[in-house]
Amino acid sequence: MVRDMTKGRLLPIIIRFSIPLLLGTIFQQFYNVADTIIVGRFIGPDALAAVGTTGALNFLVIGFVIGLCSGFCIPVSQRFGAGDISEMRRFAANAVYLCAFFAVLLTTLTMLFTRQLLQFMDVPDEIINMSYSYIIFIFGGIPVAIAYNIQACLLRALGDSKTPLYFLALSSLINVGLNLLFVVVLGLHDVRYIGLGTVIAQSVSAILCFIFIRRSYPILRFTKDEKRFSGRHAKKLLSMGLPMGLQFSITALGSLILQKAVNGLGTVAIASLTTGNRISLFLFMPLETLGITMATFCGQNLGAGKLARIRQGIRISMLIQLIYSFFVAGLIAWFFGRGLATLFVGAAETEIIENVGFQLRIMALSFFTIGTLFVFRNSVQGLGYSFMAMSAGVCELAARIFVAFFLVERFGFRGAVFAGPLSWLLADMVLIPAYFVIMKRLKEKTKV
Repeated sequence: MVRDMTKGRLLPIIIRFSIPLLLGTIFQQFYNVADTIIVGRFIGPDALAAVGTTGALNFLVIGFVIGLCSGFCIPVSQRFGAGDISEMRRFAANAVYLCAFFAVLLTTLTMLFTRQLLQFMDVPDEIINMSYSYIIFIFGGIPVAIAYNIQACLLRALGDSKTPLYFLALSSLINVGLNLLFVVVLGLHDVRYIGLGTVIAQSVSAILCFIFIRRSYPILRFTKDEKRFSGRHAKKLLSMGLPMGLQFSITALGSLILQKAVNGLGTVAIASLTTGNRISLFLFMPLETLGITMATFCGQNLGAGKLARIRQGIRISMLIQLIYSFFVAGLIAWFFGRGLATLFVGAAETEIIENVGFQLRIMALSFFTIGTLFVFRNSVQGLGYSFMAMSAGVCELAARIFVAFFLVERFGFRGAVFAGPLSWLLADMVLIPAYFVIMKRLKEKTKV
């Protein structure tokens, strides 16, 4: 259902849009967590480390895909908010063409250079073949990942956050079912089948989303003129999409460098960081979805010229994220971290459990910084200043490099867990002032 976010009471609008996003992210993390549990419990700690050590590389590529598609849909949401539907469709059509190009490019590059990247990361010899076997299947599914993400982003740009949820939920259930079938029922104790299950599930989601849009969204049916490739529209899309994609990849590059440092600490440290990160990701999902909501909210309201409404929406979002960060995620991480770790590894893995407990206590004190990051970064992107958001990603990269080269070397695993909190704090110190400068510029433009 199309939703105009330029009208109505702010809190209900933000919550109604965020809840389907949150549920979708829960399903997505559910099958990520299920993968990790199945690998750790049924294949073993080495396989868990092998999958975990690909996380930064996976985010480097798939994060770029997510950012690219999200950026492509910013002009769509702005034109929708302005009521210029024909121009909105031109942007949407050209976004699809650009996505097809990047699908071919990224798939080719990852097929050629994945093993070299794993070697650069110093993945231990005993698990590098497992790591490669898993991640090469994931990268083989880049075209379907792009197909799903661009369709989901287009729907969100039009204010529909429910439909992507339904297909993502189905994809998650299929993925978990296939992994249980391959590993538990058929006894195929090989990480390749975990990757294969993910790609099959994503393919189903992308195909069903396409069929639904064709049948139910006449607003996305293009005329012959609207379907033509336009250099002007493509340039605008790239100016939004590339910085957002690169911002994700720059952040992931920092994680990759950190992962390289952690890989030198051995499989226990790798498995510990993998487990702690998976739990942390699950806890800050509501913060991430709140940020995605603000990107669409700011884009539509900028198109409608409602700057005061944008300011009010950001204030409400910040209040929501602070309450959640301290009184929900923070308390869970602080008091139940070690217990949550036992979902992923057996009780005998005491060192891993203790490491994860320490990591989550540090996270408990830091969730408000990543909540602030999500709200302001996505708002800045929705306002059309993707390069500013990318500069915050550079700050995150710098913080992770510092941790990798100094804290990990001196403090080992305990030093590594400070990478996230330091990078989020540094990015906030850039984004918050940038937001006020941007709003001042936009206010001056409306007076001209």
